Amino acid sequence: MNDEQIIELYFERNEAAIAESREKYSAYCMKIAMSILSNELDSEECLNDTWYGAWRSIPPKRPSNLATYFGKITRNLSINRYKTRFADKRVVNEFTVSLDELSECVSIDSAVESD
Repeated sequence: MNDEQIIELYFERNEAAIAESREKYSAYCMKIAMSILSNELDSEECLNDTWYGAWRSIPPKRPSNLATYFGKITRNLSINRYKTRFADKRVVNEFTVSLDELSECVSIDSAVESD
């Protein structure tokens, strides 16, 4: 099914539009989400939100390029999910582990000015 036919399904409010979109663009959108989130479950959730966002926004919008349209929705949702996941200041990741290891090497008692 081509993009124009899929868009027409959205305008008809036919739920087959979501199934067709998922079939044609799922791999593309999953690649975008995974490159940002590096987490399959979060990425799948973003894909579900992508189809829901498309369902809500296409009528009245008529995207000229569905791949770009879905990709933009997926990217924005993935970035928002990433920001939410790492909003806490005490997230344990490779960077914080590295800083903890470095703190063992540096003496807290010595001042920088005295050296």
